[in-house]
Amino acid sequence: MTGGNRVRAGGVEAPQVRSSLPPNPLNRPAISSGPERAVWGALAAGVGTLAFGRRHGPLARVALLALGGGLVTLAATGRNPLYDALKLRQNDAGEILVREAVTVGRPPHEVYARWRDLSRLPDFMEMLERIEVLHGTRSRWTVRGPAGPLTFEAELTADEPGQRIAWRTVPGPGVQHHGEVTFRPAPGDRGTEVLARYGYAPPGGPAGAAIARILNHEPGQRTRDDLMRLKRIMELGFIPTAKGQTSGRGVRAGKV
Repeated sequence: MTGGNRVRAGGVEAPQVRSSLPPNPLNRPAISSGPERAVWGALAAGVGTLAFGRRHGPLARVALLALGGGLVTLAATGRNPLYDALKLRQNDAGEILVREAVTVGRPPHEVYARWRDLSRLPDFMEMLERIEVLHGTRSRWTVRGPAGPLTFEAELTADEPGQRIAWRTVPGPGVQHHGEVTFRPAPGDRGTEVLARYGYAPPGGPAGAAIARILNHEPGQRTRDDLMRLKRIMELGFIPTAKGQTSGRGVRAGKV
């Protein structure tokens, strides 16, 4: 991992980041890769067979519906090689797992304080629309979903100033999510190593996760992008865009 970016006369050098973790298995292969074509093929064949079966006689309908259901199940569950081929990390409960890190050129207590202000997490977390702090350790999160905003409540399960923050969703309907972020001094007095770990049950179950993966809505990449935005906010005071303009996410230069 690299330390903070360097400031040069006449401009700011774009920050660089490399994770010290092992290569993340959530690499994005081209959509034309064999395993992804197989998943789409299984889904298409299953749906097509189901539709065909409904238009025929009772015996054919039973056989075709069973075949179609099996194909859809093959494409949608994690109990087959196709799911593993999509490189979706999961635990025994079927949750998608994400683990990413970045080095930020600021001291741990400052980076912790920025993250601990939950209402400001949407400044660098792209999928977050807003967070309302309700009372104590409870908050209401609104995230951008493929079919519109999703809202759920979460509570802090750990709060160690300057070191660690952990949270989980309150039991109930909706998105099931938990995570933690740790802040450690980086070697060589280079700032803070930020390690984020998440686990969540994707909307739509394994099928929804597989389709999102194919469409490049990869949680690992999204988390890396979020951490990069945090790094830029903490080190530069704003999020530069490709054209050198600041991002329109409510972060102003000099206000971190």
